[in-house]
Amino acid sequence: MTDLPMFPLGSVLVPGAPLPLHVFEPRYRTLVEHVLDSDGRFGVVLIERGHEVGGGDVRMDVGTVARILRSEQLEDGRWLIVAVGTERIRVREWLPDDPYPRADVEPWPDDEVDVPPDLVADVATRLVRVHALGSELGLPPVGVDLSPDPWEASHQAVAYAPIGPLDAHELLAAPDARTRLERLRTRLDDEIDVRRRQLATEQ
Repeated sequence: MTDLPMFPLGSVLVPGAPLPLHVFEPRYRTLVEHVLDSDGRFGVVLIERGHEVGGGDVRMDVGTVARILRSEQLEDGRWLIVAVGTERIRVREWLPDDPYPRADVEPWPDDEVDVPPDLVADVATRLVRVHALGSELGLPPVGVDLSPDPWEASHQAVAYAPIGPLDAHELLAAPDARTRLERLRTRLDDEIDVRRRQLATEQ
């Protein structure tokens, strides 16, 4: 894998997660058309600084390949697409943004390590707890269902977690599933403490 169309976003896509997009900017309409005419894949990276629209952004160098599952072009040329994250990539070099952002990328699989089964269970328990506290605070309920596969579970847990995009990017870039889950467990403990304090102040 080398030259890949790229879609910088203000959010993080992890492998296995869905990605709905409303594509209206002309260069990204062209990207969608070219991707649909080829293998249906493009890269997604987080914008470190700047905006999704208009260019001039600063982009992270770790991202995820997205594969288009469904697409619909509207009468005015906009696209509605649904894609899914498939694998992690690292950007080796950004290429000219003509006619849309492109990069020379390489696959970046996780290191293979053993993941203790209780680690996945610990993270799942904390996800359930943090979202239960969120419901008490008036946030929409979130169901949590992690795969028995630790690699899949580590990415699903990031997608379920109420964390910001920079934290999500750091977890995406973790070297392996065990590290990702351990770091997320710590962040969830912190968020549980925050939500408990918020509830205490409301009582």
